[in-house]
Amino acid sequence: MLGSPEGIAGLLILVVLAGTALAAPYFFPRDPLSIAGPALLQPFQDPAHFLGTDRLGRDVLAGLMHGARTSLAVSLAAAAAALAIGAIVGTLAGFSGGLVDEALMRLTDAFQTVPGFLLALAFVSVSGPSLGVVATAIALSAWTGPARIARAEVLSIRERDFVAASRVVGMHPLEIAFREVLPNALPPVLALSSVIVAGAILTEAALSFLGLGDPNRVTWGAMIAEGRTVLRSAPYLSIIPGIALVLAVLGVYLFGEGVVEASAAKRRHA
Repeated sequence: MLGSPEGIAGLLILVVLAGTALAAPYFFPRDPLSIAGPALLQPFQDPAHFLGTDRLGRDVLAGLMHGARTSLAVSLAAAAAALAIGAIVGTLAGFSGGLVDEALMRLTDAFQTVPGFLLALAFVSVSGPSLGVVATAIALSAWTGPARIARAEVLSIRERDFVAASRVVGMHPLEIAFREVLPNALPPVLALSSVIVAGAILTEAALSFLGLGDPNRVTWGAMIAEGRTVLRSAPYLSIIPGIALVLAVLGVYLFGEGVVEASAAKRRHA
């Protein structure tokens, strides 16, 4: 499926990331926010704290692994919600046409006029920081792209013969839209999933960096923010989670590129 080097590299990074997230409770069953040792222990000095500790004595490796769980949970939930909302809105707009299409597209325009991060920032500020709120905020800022692509695909599909046949046999318009048309319009919409997941990881990290993440969860953004106060004496506190963040986004992007290339190659050989 992933014949390109980019796709294979992205898949390997994501497998490592997922394995890290799944293994976190087994390697570090204690609360990663609890004090585990002396403060500001440098990396590679103590086998019990391989990546050192922060200024409160919390284990950096434990935070890194549990932070992977937070990033994956928020980004996948936000991407799934954004794709679902976008697909539903785009299908209703494209299949219905007329006033429904006009109203839904103007709603989409309204959301697109506000920068996504500012919308997420405002939503979390009003609703309060938690994983569910952060995921919802990211989804609300990311559904417009899938909606427009779904609408464009539905507009090209709704006049095909199998749709006309469904109307002839008496199927309800909503049943036709979501059982017959939407499945055929989904592939281009799903192609956006890697972009949305990567953006969700960065947005969640940025919100946590600003202190708007879930205070009861370890996040990479919060770890980077924690390291700012001792950046000169202990730069590893910001560098280590920063590298993890870059690798996660790079892995998602490369995997998405590999999937797109594999799909294009499949279409060429079809």
